[in-house]
Amino acid sequence: MNIFYKSKEHCDNAKETYFQHMIIAIKISSSLLLASLMGFIHSLIPALFEKSASNKIINLYNYLQKNKRIDDEN
Repeated sequence: MNIFYKSKEHCDNAKETYFQHMIIAIKISSSLLLASLMGFIHSLIPALFEKSASNKIINLYNYLQKNKRIDDEN
């Protein structure tokens, strides 16, 4: 199975066009990068971003669940 077919199938399963999927993936990736940077800065200066990274991850998880982007294992 070639990569183009797999990509199209993946986007079809997500009910998104290629560009819709790309934008959503970039937003999720950016949120994860920001949470990672906040966590790193917090490790150096604990008074900064005390709950920001955790809240960003929780919000991202809730978004993914609400929009059926992840399967509930229970």
